Amino acid sequence: MKLTTIGCYSATPRISAHTTSQVLESRGHTFLIDCGEGTQMELRKHKVKFNQIKHIFISHLHGDHCFGLIGLISTFRLLNREADLHVYGPNGIKELIMLQMKLSKSWINFNLIFHELTSLESELIFEDYKIEVHTIPLDHRLYTNGFLFKEKAFDRKLLVDKAEAKHIDVAYYRKLKQGADVLNSHGELISNADVTTEGIPSKSYAFCSDTAYFEAIIPIINNVDVLYHEATFLETHANLCAKTKHSTAKQAAEIAKKATVGKLILGHYSSRYNNLEDFKTEAQTVFSCVELAEDGKTFQI
Repeated sequence: MKLTTIGCYSATPRISAHTTSQVLESRGHTFLIDCGEGTQMELRKHKVKFNQIKHIFISHLHGDHCFGLIGLISTFRLLNREADLHVYGPNGIKELIMLQMKLSKSWINFNLIFHELTSLESELIFEDYKIEVHTIPLDHRLYTNGFLFKEKAFDRKLLVDKAEAKHIDVAYYRKLKQGADVLNSHGELISNADVTTEGIPSKSYAFCSDTAYFEAIIPIINNVDVLYHEATFLETHANLCAKTKHSTAKQAAEIAKKATVGKLILGHYSSRYNNLEDFKTEAQTVFSCVELAEDGKTFQI
């Protein structure tokens, strides 16, 4: 998995601080997560190919997470896109986009497929043979989901010399990579563990956008390799969390610790702060493995 932070600041976009959007590349997919204002410009800047984006996940309908979507869809039309585009987001996202298209007479020439979400429980919203995506219900001022991306198991690594020594026909090599036991040329059942080893470890990534401190997400994100969790405030402004339904860096770290995640990435910073290192310092008082999202920064998961 490769994660690129397209924008990681809250509220209003600025010249050097862009609102929330991320690109996650995994198993041949290029997933766009949230689409704040100006996202398509940053996608171009960071050389993300538009035609590779087939699935867009929108956490909620606040502008700093979705106002770039209509512009991106319009650009897809101008580029003569033909591939289907799937948009996953809260109930109402179809009405929001279709009304803008209707009033601007910007009809598209590709299939735009909306998957509107209403469940207050985690649900599977996308799956193929390589990866699955689940919602992470969050606690914000309006209906909001995070998203959990989980790679499925890779093929096992075949030890060809051992397979040959066990007299296994090459026709069964594919089954071995898939974890099956097979019969050799003498009719003997050969255990998969005798001729294969573990393949590439599968990875997982949890994106938790705007939310108050919410321990209900812990069972959903437990043991993920990387957690992105909003950290709008430092503890000096923790009193604002209840009103705004946002979190502090320390609260994000507490979630990461209780969920035993591998790494925590902080983002969605309020513009009131000048030194982002303060977010990392504060979080590391609770959880040691912390990194800061920055516009354009990439992370290998």
